[in-house]
Amino acid sequence: MEIKRCVVHGSGVVLLSVLSLTNDSSAQSKGSKNACPEANPAQLCNAGNTCGSASEPCVVDVKRTSSAASATAMTRNAKGNSLFCVKTGTTVQWKSTDKEVGFVVDLGTTSPFEPAGAIIGGSDRSVSVVARKAGCYKYSAGACKSGAIYGMCGTGYARLIIIEGN
Repeated sequence: MEIKRCVVHGSGVVLLSVLSLTNDSSAQSKGSKNACPEANPAQLCNAGNTCGSASEPCVVDVKRTSSAASATAMTRNAKGNSLFCVKTGTTVQWKSTDKEVGFVVDLGTTSPFEPAGAIIGGSDRSVSVVARKAGCYKYSAGACKSGAIYGMCGTGYARLIIIEGN
């Protein structure tokens, strides 16, 4: 039983990695240049959609929904795949509160986080990164439910604005 579970979970991680590579080109072709068409994207940030602080991390919950994936920052106006803002220097913790879910969050080649690269985690493994580069970024979030056969994985797209601060 344990071996079967590991194989299914491992398959989900491999599938997520492939999904991430596939989505990287489409997420970036839709344009990190056009991620925020506004001249000053920081003006979109307010108390209702800004997450975390110098002393408190911004927590983002990645879930597999019925038809896609959803990333929800813990803000006052929290909604799945909605725009959220963080200040530079803020720790962002990506996690999944759903059971047996693995995820990949991909910001393409221009990751504003340290460490850079795809963020790979799951229900049993949250991942913390630090916002370092101000700007507006489009990201894809892929999530897979372990043990599911039909519609095992899904992808969602959203925007993140990092503003100077902290």
